[in-house]
Amino acid sequence: MRLVSVAAVAENGVIGDDGEVPWPHLAEDVEQYRERVAGSPVILGRRTFDSMRGDLPGSRQIVVSRSVERVDEPTATVVGGVDQALDRARGLAPDGTVYVLGGGAIYALFQPHVDAMVLSRVDGRYDGDTRFPAWDREEWTLTAETEYDGFTLRTWHRRAEAD
Repeated sequence: MRLVSVAAVAENGVIGDDGEVPWPHLAEDVEQYRERVAGSPVILGRRTFDSMRGDLPGSRQIVVSRSVERVDEPTATVVGGVDQALDRARGLAPDGTVYVLGGGAIYALFQPHVDAMVLSRVDGRYDGDTRFPAWDREEWTLTAETEYDGFTLRTWHRRAEAD
């Protein structure tokens, strides 16, 4: 199983404000994100899950929550923490990719476990209450970069211990 974080991140690290993105709508970013995660299981926090209820991403949702035990959604499973989520993900995609979709606390919890990150670096600095966790660039290699109007899509892979 390969674990990949996917996020849109402003230049100052902001990823959200009161459950919404604080920058203008970036249609190309939403499109590439939806296409990327469409056929795969995703891991997300309960608040992020709730904010996406009308248009759930991925083929299955693994919702990490300490406050609810279940959700009324046939494609979603609630788990209590990282280990449970990883076990469930292995069962859903043993040889495939599982995406971590946030929010901020979920990205931080799973950061030690992710193999790659696909980050849309949104042009500009924005006010917000949620940030993508800090990460050591020495542990990562930039493997792809594509510029779009309003953002740059960057793919990072964790370096092997021997590098």
